Amino acid sequence: MVRQARVLAQATSDLVNAMRSDAEAEIDMENSKKLLAAAKLLADSTARMVEAAKGAAANPENEDQQQRLREAAEGLRVATNAAAQNAIKKKIVNRLEIAAKQAAAAATQTIAASQNAAVSNKNTAAHQQLVQSCKTVADHIPQLVQGVRGSQAQAEDLSAQLALINSSQNFLQPGSKMVASAKAAVPTVTDQAAAMQLSQCAKNLATSLAELRTASQKAHEACGPMEIDSALNTVQTLKNELQDAKMAAVDGQLKPLPGETLEKCTQDLGSTSKAVGSSMAQLLTCAAQGNEHYTGVAARETAQALKTLAQAARGVAASTSDPVAAHAMLDSARDVMEGSAMLIQEAKQALAAPGDADSQQRLAQVAKAVSHSLNNCVNCLPGQKDVDVALKSIGESSKKLLVDSLPPSSKSFQEAQSELNQAAADLNQSAGEVVHATRGQSGELAAASGKFSDDFDEFLDAGIEMAGQAQDQIQVIGNLKSISMASSKLLLAAKSLSVDPGAPNAKNLLAAAARAVTESINQLITLCTQQAPGQKECDNALRELETVKGMLDNPNEPVSDLSYFDCIEGVMENSKVLGESMAGISQNAKTGDLLVFGECVGVASKALCGLTEAAAQAAYLVGISDPNSQAGQQGLVDPIQFARANQAIQMACQNLVDPASSPSQVLSAATIVAKHTSALCNACRIASSKTANPVAKRHFVQSAKEVANSTANLVKTIKALDGDFSEENRNKCRTATAPLIEAVENLTAFASNPEFVSIPAQISTEGSQAQEPILVSARTMLESSSLLIKTARSLAINPKDPPTWSVLAGHSHTVSDSIKSLITSIRDKAPGQRECDFSIDGINRCIRDIEQASLAAVSQSLATRDDISVEALQEQLTSVVQEIGHLIDPIATAARGEAAQLGHKVTQLASYFEPLVSAAVGVASKTLNHQQQMTVLDQSKTLAESALQILYAAKEGGGNPKASHTHDAITEAAQLMKEAVDDIMVTLNEAASEVGMVGGMVDSIAEAMTKLDEGTPPDPKGTFVDYQTTVVKYSKAIAVTAQEMMTKSVTNPEELGGLASQMTNDYGHLALQGRMAAATAEPEEIGFQIRTRVQELGHGCIFLVQKAGALQICPTDSYTKRELIECARAVTEKVSLVLSALQAGNKGTQACITAASAVSGIIADLDTTIMFATAGTLNAENNESFADHRENILKTAKALVEDTKLLVSGAASSQDKLAQAAQSSANTITQLAEVVKLGAASLGSDDPETQVVLINAIKDVAKALSDLISATKGAASKPADDPSMYQLKGAAKVMVTNVTSLLKTVKAVEDEATRGTRALEATIEYIKQELTVFQSSEVPEKTSSPEESIRMTKGITMATAKAVAAGNSCRQEDVIATANLSRKAVSDMLTACKVNKHSLLANTALLILQKATPELKHQLASFSKRVAGAVTELIQSAEAMKGTEWVDPEDPTVIAETELLGAAASIEAAAKKLEQLKPRAKPKVSVHPHGLFEVNESPQLVILECLPAGNPSSSSLLLGG
Repeated sequence: MVRQARVLAQATSDLVNAMRSDAEAEIDMENSKKLLAAAKLLADSTARMVEAAKGAAANPENEDQQQRLREAAEGLRVATNAAAQNAIKKKIVNRLEIAAKQAAAAATQTIAASQNAAVSNKNTAAHQQLVQSCKTVADHIPQLVQGVRGSQAQAEDLSAQLALINSSQNFLQPGSKMVASAKAAVPTVTDQAAAMQLSQCAKNLATSLAELRTASQKAHEACGPMEIDSALNTVQTLKNELQDAKMAAVDGQLKPLPGETLEKCTQDLGSTSKAVGSSMAQLLTCAAQGNEHYTGVAARETAQALKTLAQAARGVAASTSDPVAAHAMLDSARDVMEGSAMLIQEAKQALAAPGDADSQQRLAQVAKAVSHSLNNCVNCLPGQKDVDVALKSIGESSKKLLVDSLPPSSKSFQEAQSELNQAAADLNQSAGEVVHATRGQSGELAAASGKFSDDFDEFLDAGIEMAGQAQDQIQVIGNLKSISMASSKLLLAAKSLSVDPGAPNAKNLLAAAARAVTESINQLITLCTQQAPGQKECDNALRELETVKGMLDNPNEPVSDLSYFDCIEGVMENSKVLGESMAGISQNAKTGDLLVFGECVGVASKALCGLTEAAAQAAYLVGISDPNSQAGQQGLVDPIQFARANQAIQMACQNLVDPASSPSQVLSAATIVAKHTSALCNACRIASSKTANPVAKRHFVQSAKEVANSTANLVKTIKALDGDFSEENRNKCRTATAPLIEAVENLTAFASNPEFVSIPAQISTEGSQAQEPILVSARTMLESSSLLIKTARSLAINPKDPPTWSVLAGHSHTVSDSIKSLITSIRDKAPGQRECDFSIDGINRCIRDIEQASLAAVSQSLATRDDISVEALQEQLTSVVQEIGHLIDPIATAARGEAAQLGHKVTQLASYFEPLVSAAVGVASKTLNHQQQMTVLDQSKTLAESALQILYAAKEGGGNPKASHTHDAITEAAQLMKEAVDDIMVTLNEAASEVGMVGGMVDSIAEAMTKLDEGTPPDPKGTFVDYQTTVVKYSKAIAVTAQEMMTKSVTNPEELGGLASQMTNDYGHLALQGRMAAATAEPEEIGFQIRTRVQELGHGCIFLVQKAGALQICPTDSYTKRELIECARAVTEKVSLVLSALQAGNKGTQACITAASAVSGIIADLDTTIMFATAGTLNAENNESFADHRENILKTAKALVEDTKLLVSGAASSQDKLAQAAQSSANTITQLAEVVKLGAASLGSDDPETQVVLINAIKDVAKALSDLISATKGAASKPADDPSMYQLKGAAKVMVTNVTSLLKTVKAVEDEATRGTRALEATIEYIKQELTVFQSSEVPEKTSSPEESIRMTKGITMATAKAVAAGNSCRQEDVIATANLSRKAVSDMLTACKVNKHSLLANTALLILQKATPELKHQLASFSKRVAGAVTELIQSAEAMKGTEWVDPEDPTVIAETELLGAAASIEAAAKKLEQLKPRAKPKVSVHPHGLFEVNESPQLVILECLPAGNPSSSSLLLGG
C-alpha cells in the first residue's frame, strides 16, 4: 500500500504541474481560475494522502493507519476525478462508442449467422425463439448506431451522450437474450459450418455485450446526474414538434409518414398511454424517495414513452380525414407534453427535499393533471368519441331513475311484460355485438355502441313501465340502476380493449362485463315478470348460455387462474351437478313440480357456465403447452393476476355498498376482498424480494402496506355492518372502500410497467389444432343444452306431448355424449405427457447408440471421424452439455407445478441428446488414450440415463402441484442430473485446457458476469456476513491462482490450462455469492459497488485466461508471457478492490475474516515449531531460563482474556468496535504465541516432550480463538435469542478453558512433580473438545481413504501401549510422552471415525499417576483391552469400505510408494515458496517467528514449514538431504 501511495503521489504531482501550466496558458480567466482551484484541491488531497502513507509505513500492522490511508486515497481519487472530469468523461464516452460499435457489428453478424443456420436447425422451438430474439435485436441496432453517430458528431453535447448511454443500456437485455437463444440453437443445427459460425458469433456478441455493459455503467456514472435535464429538454422538443405539426395541419400540409396507418397509430397511442402512466408512477415514487439515480432513469423512460406517444398522435392526426379531430388530437398531445415537462421539473425539485410535504403535494397535483390530459388524448382517437357519446346517453337516460316515485303504467301488465322481454333480448344481443365489434375496425365499435345505447334507452323505458305495475318499485329501480352501471362498464371495457388490444386480461374483463349485463337483466326479469313457473328460469338460462358461448371463440389468453388439473376437477364436478339437474328437469317436468323444475334449470345453467369456463381454460393451457407454440416468459409480476384482482375487489366493494345486498352477500363480498388483497400483498412481497431496483422494491412494499391497512379498515366497517345493517354503517363501509380501490388501482398501474410484466405465450397453428377437440365438444354441449332447455320449457307448459319427450331425450343424450367427449379430450391432451413419451423414446435410442460406441471402443474398432477437428467436437460437446444443464431446473419446476411449460422443456431437452451422442462419440474416436475414451462415453451415458430418470419423474408429476408425492423424486432426479453435468464438464474443461482451448472458460466467466446484472436473485438464505465470507474466500483463491499463473508462465506453461480452469470455477462461485452479497448489502450503494467490482474482476479473469490459452499454444512467446504477467497483476489489484468494497459493507465482520486468516497462519506456524521440538532442534538463542519468559506469558494471556471479552461483546455492538476487538485479539495471540515459543525454546532441546506440551497448550488457545472469531462473525448484529448467540457463548467458554489450561501448564513446567499430571489433563480436555467438533454437523473439508483409516489405528495402538506402560512405571517422562502421543493419534484418527474410548484410558492413567493402586491398574488394563477391541472393529470397518481397488497398507512397496509421493508433493509445495525467497540479512536458526516466512529464514526452514505435520517420511527425506 505504501509503495503504491508513493507512485500515486508522483503521478498526482505531475498532474498538478500540468494543470498549473494549462492555467497559465489559458486566455479565459474564468477557466484559468477553475484549473488553479482544481489543482489546489488536488495538491491538498495529495498532501493528506502522503501523511497517511507515512503513518502506515511507520506502523505497518496498525489497522487504523491503514484505514486512514484508504480514506485519504479515496479522497484523492474523488479530487482527481473532479480535476480531470472532462478528460475522463471524454475517455469514458469514447470507450462506450467503441463498445457500442463492436456490439452492433457482433449482433449483425449473429443475425446473419442465425439466418444461415435456419435451414438446418431441427429444433423448431429453438429456431422460433432465436428468430424472435433476432427481430427484437434488429429493432434496437439502428438506435444504437444512431446513438454512436450522434455522440461522435456532437462530442460535447450532453443529450447526445445520454442518448448513446440509453440506447446501449436498452440494447443489453435483448442482446443477452439473443446470445442465450443462439447458444440454445447451436447443438441442433446439423450443418457443421453453420453451427460453428453461429457459435462463434454468439461468443463474440457475449464478449461485446460484457464490454458494453461495463462501458455504459461507467458512462452513466459520469453523465447520469444530467439525465433529468436531458429528459426535460426532450419533452420540450416534443412539445415544439407537435406545435409545428398543428401548424402544418391547419395549412393542410400534415401527411402520414411511410408505414403509418390510422389503425397502427391508434394502437400505438393506446398502448403507449399506459407505458407513460406507468413510467410516471415510477418517477413519482423515485422522486418521493429522493433516489437521484432511479429518478433519472424514470425521467428517461418517461421521455422515451412520450416520444412514442407524440409520434403516434401525429400519425393519427395525419391519417384521419376529419380536420377537427386532427386538431383536437394534436392539442391534447401537446397538453400532455406540457404537463409532463412540469412533472419532471417538480420531480427534480422534490429530489432536493425528499421529505418535504409541499413538494410531494405539488407532485401529486401535477401528476393528476397529466393523467387527465392523457385520458383526453386517448378520447380523441377515432371511435372513442362515439363510445363516449353512448356512455353519456346511458348516463342521461339513467337520470329518469332518480325520481322518488314512478308514474303508474299506461299499459296492461301483459303488454308491459312482452315489451320488457323483447327489449331485454335486444339489449342482450347488442351487448354481444359490442363484444364482437372490439375485434374489428374502429367504425364497427362506434356503430355497435350507438345501437347499444339506443337499445338501452328502450329497455329502460320498458323497465320503468314495468316498475309502474310492480308492488315494490324501489327494488325494481335498484335493479334498473344495476343494469345501467353494468352497461356503462361494458362500454368502458370495450373502449379500453379497442385502444390497447394486447392489454393483459382486457378480453376477460370485457367478457365479464357482458356477463354482468346479462345477469342484471335476468334479475330484473325474474323480479318483474309473471309467467308460468319455470319459464323465466329457462329464458334466463338461455341468455346466460348465449353470453358464455363467446369464451370458446378464440381462447388465446387465460380465462381464469385455474391450473390444468383444476380444470379437470372443475369439469368432473360440474358434469356431475349437470347430470343430476338434467334428471331433475326431466322428472319435475313429468310430475308438474314446476318450482323445483325452475331451480333445476338454474343449477344446470350455472353448471354449464362452469363447464364452459373450465373447457376454455383447459383449451388455452393445451394450446400454449404444444411444443410448436411460443412459451411465455415469467416476469416480476403477473399483470393478469393484478388486473383480475383489481376487477374482483371493485365488484366486491360494489356489492358491499349495494343497499339490496343481503347479510350473506356482504360476508361473501368481504371474503372475496380478503382473498384478493392477500394475494396482491403476497405478490408484492415476492416481487420486492426479486427486483434489484431499490425504488421498485420499496414501492412494492409500500403498496402492500397501503392495501393491507385499507383492507383492515374496511374489515372493521364490515364487522360493524354485519352487526347492524343501518344506513350509517353502510355509509362508513362505502367511505372505507374508496382508499382500498385507490390503493389497488395505483398498484395495478405501477405493476403494468414493461420492466416488470411477463411476456404472454403465443399459440401456434398446431396448438390451435390441439385445442379443437375440446372446443368442439364444449360448443356441442352448449348448443344441445340450449336446445334441451328450450324443449324443457315447452314441456313444462304441455307435459303430455310424446314427440317432444323424444326430442328432449335426444338432446339429453347429445349433452351427455359431448361432456364425455370433453372429459376425454381434456385428459388425452394432458400437457407434456405425449412429449415426455416421445422424449423418453428418443433418449433411449441415444443410450443404445452410446452403448454401441462403447462396445466398439472396447474392441478398438471405433471409426475415427475425419470430417471435423477434435477441437470443434470438444466445443460442440461442451456447448450441448451446458445447454442441457440450463434446462434441469426449468424441467423440475415445470414438473412440480407448471404443466403448460412441461412439453416445451422436455422436447427441448430431448433434442440435445442426438447432438450430444454424435459429439461424444466423435471426441472418443479422436482420443488416443483408451481410458479417456471410455470416460467420455461413460459420462455421456450417465448423463443420458439421468435425463431419462428426470423425464420419468416429470411424467409422473405432470406439472400437478397437488401431486406432492412425486416432488421428492423430481428433486432427486434433478440433483443427480446436475452432478452428471458437472462430472462431464470437469472432464471436458481439463481436456480443453491441456491444448490451450479457453473459449468455453471465457464463455463461463462472461455468463457469470451477465447473471450479476439480472436483478432477480433468489430469496437470500443467508446474511450479508455469510456471503461476505465466501466472497472473500473465492477472491483470495483467484488471487492465489493468478500468482501461480505468473510463476508457471515461466516454469511450466503446460500447467496454465488447469489453473485457468480453476480460476473459471472460482469466479463462477464468486459471481453467484457476490450477487447475493450485493443484494443483502446495506446501504444500496455498497451493493452496487460490490457488483461493479466483481464484474471488473471478471473482465480481468477473461483477459488472463485468454493469455494463458495463447501461451499454451506458443509457450516460447516472450511477449505473451509479459502480457500474462500484466494481466495477473491486474487481477490481483481487482481482487483487492472487491475486498475493499466488502469491507465497506461490514467493517467488523471483514476484520473478523482477516483475523481468522491470521490466526490460522499462527496455528500452522505452531505446527512447524512442534516439528522442530520433536526433532530436538528447538533451542534458545541465548542462555535464557523459562523464568525469564513466565511473567511475559502470564501478562499477555491476561490481555488475551480481556480481548476475548471485547470480542464477545463486539458481536452485539457496532461494526467499528467489532473490528477493533478482532484486530486486537489477532495481535495479542500473535504476541502470546511468540513469547510461549521463546519460553519453550528456553527449556532446551534435551526435554522435547515438555516443549511439545507447552506449544500444544498455546496451539489449543489459538484454535479456540479461531472458533471464537468465527462464532462472533456469525453472531454479529443478531438478536439475543438467535442460535448463533448460544454458539458464541459456547466458543467463549472453550476459549477461557484453554487459556486457563495454558496458565496451568506454564505453572507446571518448572515443577517436575506435576508436569505429567498437567500434560494428561490438557490431553483429556483436548480430546473432549475434538470429540465435540467431531460430533457436530459440520462437514469436514477433507475425506480419508480406508487405507488411511487403517494406518491411523497404529497411532492409537502405540498410544494405548504407552499409556499402559506409563501407568505401570509412573515416571513423569513416560506420562508426558503418552500425553503428546495420545493427542497426535486421536487428532489424526478423528478425521475418519469416532474414538472416544481413548479418553477413558487417559483418565485412568491420570488417576494412577495421582494414586497408584492395584484396582486402578487393573482398570487400566481393562480399558486398554476395550481400546484394542475398538481398534480391531475400526480396522474391520475400514476394510469393508476398501472396495475392489484396495491395496494392503502394510505392503512395503505400497509404503515406499506412498512416502515417495508424499515427499514429492511436499517438495513441490516447498518449491513454490523457494521461488519467492529473498536473500537473508543474517543467517539465524531459531524459533520460527510467524506463520508466514520471513527474510531471515533458511531455505531448509521454509521447506519444513511447507511439510504437513506428521509426515515422517518427507521430514526424514529432507533433513537427511
